[in-house]
Amino acid sequence: MAETRPTATAAAKSATSVQPKRSRNSISWLAPLTCLILGYVLWRFVIGSDSNFTQPDKSGGFWPDHQGPTTPLSRMYLGGIIVPILIGCFLTVVTFVIERLLTVTKAKGTGNISEFIRTVQYNLANKDVDKAIAACDKQKGSVGNVMKAGLRKYKEMITNTELTTEQKVLNIQKEVEEATALELPMLEKNLVFLSTLASVATLVGLLGTVIGMIRSFASLAETGGADASSHLSQGISEALYNTALGIGTSAVAIIMYNVFTTRIDAITYGIDESGFTLTQSFASNYK
Repeated sequence: MAETRPTATAAAKSATSVQPKRSRNSISWLAPLTCLILGYVLWRFVIGSDSNFTQPDKSGGFWPDHQGPTTPLSRMYLGGIIVPILIGCFLTVVTFVIERLLTVTKAKGTGNISEFIRTVQYNLANKDVDKAIAACDKQKGSVGNVMKAGLRKYKEMITNTELTTEQKVLNIQKEVEEATALELPMLEKNLVFLSTLASVATLVGLLGTVIGMIRSFASLAETGGADASSHLSQGISEALYNTALGIGTSAVAIIMYNVFTTRIDAITYGIDESGFTLTQSFASNYK
């Protein structure tokens, strides 16, 4: 009876060394809630401190009606209840910028990605897989993790005598794809908060401005007389604090979102190049 070789489908079902990463993302709901609370605390007790006004509302409460701000910062308090929401949005942006910066920096690894890939290519050309794996241990990061997973399968396929070269390459490619599927979500996680706040902060700021203008014109209608222009200009100034906060928060979110997506694209390109390197090297060295 003729000997039958395993098919490519069967080869693809071989065990993988890639293990799912267990990571909790509690920061996704804890950070915005905490930042909104902190934003209110800063607005109510720091910016809205009694000492910052000539006519403070001693009764206190959730939203004291202070008058006569003594500093430019305390004028922001008169922007209304939308101001603490905008402060909370800004703090949320800062929080996720720091979190993404730490994650992306760690994912980049300890050295230059292009030089790392060239080192691996050189070691594979000399059929020294162990040195290539050692380079992955030194590089770390997402590219190093994907390359290491592929190299382990690469080394396993070298000694395999049951599969054809095409089936071995398929197994290496499958290992790299599984490792990549585990790394990419970690890189893109929480970027949605920056992209969302980039739009929402501006809209919230405009909402605060509109509410402030409505209050200003309502107050103008009640007072009238010689003080009308003074009340109107003061009200407009206070309302525009909302616009400034919204636009400022949106600008920071947009800039940092683009910075992170650019860095992630570079890492993703390195991962793709890693997979191509492994499959092409095996196909040429172990025909």
